[in-house]
Amino acid sequence: MDTLQTLQQAIEQDPANQQYTANGIKPLYSVHPEARLVIIGQAPGKKAQDTRLFWNDQSGKRLRNWLGMDEQTFYHSKQLAILPMDFYYPGKGKSGDLPPRKDFAAKWHPRCMEFMPQVKLILLLGRYAQNHYLLQPRINLTETVRNYQTYLPTYFPLPHPSPLNGRWLQKNPWFDAQVVPALREKVKELIPTITTCE
Repeated sequence: MDTLQTLQQAIEQDPANQQYTANGIKPLYSVHPEARLVIIGQAPGKKAQDTRLFWNDQSGKRLRNWLGMDEQTFYHSKQLAILPMDFYYPGKGKSGDLPPRKDFAAKWHPRCMEFMPQVKLILLLGRYAQNHYLLQPRINLTETVRNYQTYLPTYFPLPHPSPLNGRWLQKNPWFDAQVVPALREKVKELIPTITTCE
């Protein structure tokens, strides 16, 4: 039976991750047995991988604002877990970071979730997470987010908080007006000790 330590060892020893392990790069994710909320994004960025601190960039600032959560809670609450679609930085592409590797989440997320029986809500940030978990790759992300209530109480789909999505946020003011307040309310129910960030 896995322990958190043997789970991480298995991830590091997976042949698909050998290049990272050989270079001393460890998988970046968090699993807590007390977790009630899980955030599933794309993959760690270069800065996050180098500093060993997930969401350590402008995307993270925007995400914490959406959640109404301060950094202390975000990084230290055992009621919050982070499972990217890939636990390693995938490299740079022509228009930003490369996508997470296919099949990584299918292999490792279920084993991670086994350690978190108290999870009540999973936030799906961006199309990679939504396509994987909602099994509906042909549905427009905008409509998926607009109809977030359809996926509750298990999932809450969101756009990725990347600065590259600033234009999307400007074109869809209903997101800040309607979805963010609902998100904050859900998060506050699950992690009632958070400090609200207005």
